[in-house]
Amino acid sequence: MNSRMRFGAFIAPFHTTRENPTLAIERDFQLVQWLEAQGYDEAWIGEHHSAGFEIIASPELFIATAAERTRHIRLGTGVASLPYHHPLMLADRINQLDHVTRGRVMFGVGPGALPSDAVMMGIEIARQRDMMDEALDVLVPLLRGETVTRRTSWFTLENARLQMTPYSRPSVEMAVASQVSPTGARAAGRHGIGLLSFGATTAGGFNALNSNWAIAEQMAKEHGTRVDRAGWRLVGPVHIAETREKARENLRFGFADWLFYFTKVVALPIAPADVPDPIDSLVESGFAVVGTPDDAVAQISRLAEKTGGFGCFLQMAHNWADWEQTKRSYELFARYVAPKFQDLNVRRDASLEWARVNHDEFIGRANKAVSARIAQHIEEKGADNIAAEIAKNYVKS
Repeated sequence: MNSRMRFGAFIAPFHTTRENPTLAIERDFQLVQWLEAQGYDEAWIGEHHSAGFEIIASPELFIATAAERTRHIRLGTGVASLPYHHPLMLADRINQLDHVTRGRVMFGVGPGALPSDAVMMGIEIARQRDMMDEALDVLVPLLRGETVTRRTSWFTLENARLQMTPYSRPSVEMAVASQVSPTGARAAGRHGIGLLSFGATTAGGFNALNSNWAIAEQMAKEHGTRVDRAGWRLVGPVHIAETREKARENLRFGFADWLFYFTKVVALPIAPADVPDPIDSLVESGFAVVGTPDDAVAQISRLAEKTGGFGCFLQMAHNWADWEQTKRSYELFARYVAPKFQDLNVRRDASLEWARVNHDEFIGRANKAVSARIAQHIEEKGADNIAAEIAKNYVKS
């Protein structure tokens, strides 16, 4: 794959209940602005309605605000939970965002991550993936400007169509969530859209990367669509500093809150229970990077080798460190990690090596040129004090 690897952040977000939620959301906006300032390509914003930590209820509202504060970074719903929305209403909102952002919006979709959200809405958890598939079947043509009629057990469309032509042609870029199960990969292949591998660095998610991509390719072949590795995004947590020791020290700020939420509330199997040091466990398992830019380079290289190539790596925003050290981590990543995978310095390195190898020859030529000009001046004007002094100093140097 010859395309330039892209980088960004996946902002659920995760905010402890000990802090002011208004200020926390404001800091999320500032994070997107900081990402753009550091040259990141994308930011994806989550949708959640319960459990207290992931406090953005509408990624569309967040994106509309963030778009006013930025100019270049692309902004995605990460993800819109399809069973929670009538497809026409959701398609219309995304289409409006497509115009508002002048084509910077991306539409990430999924079945809904938190069971507690579904319970509050009376949605049967076992049906969420089927509902996602039914919604996608109409969302894709709607966003391409087509007219759709469809009846399901939970929504009806009668000659439904969007009243505005999409700003992006043929439609906004779409991607579907994928973890371990083949649900997302099947949907991506069936509709020819991108894949968002949330759990790319978990043990199960990492092992399923190749099989899920193979499923997406097979489904695309069967349905006459196409999937592109450039539209495949992998997500994993990263925090880096100048040294591994400093990175770990930074985690004293918020790692314990995050770990409590993941293991006791959403109950995801990210770390074995009762381990002496959960940070060691997450790093050694490959789930997280807590270290230096070189450690982050090694993680992305591992993912690239495993997959055979993907389009974008998204850092999972986690608030493990305080605000200043969090910004520093993203800055170090942009300065020293991203260039390794974007060939930004290949020509600079080649030019540096060429100048080094030919140093003696080039300096010799320069010295001869200077000596010749001094000799010419002495010949024309005589060996006055100024010329003699220049010649004497030059020989000494």
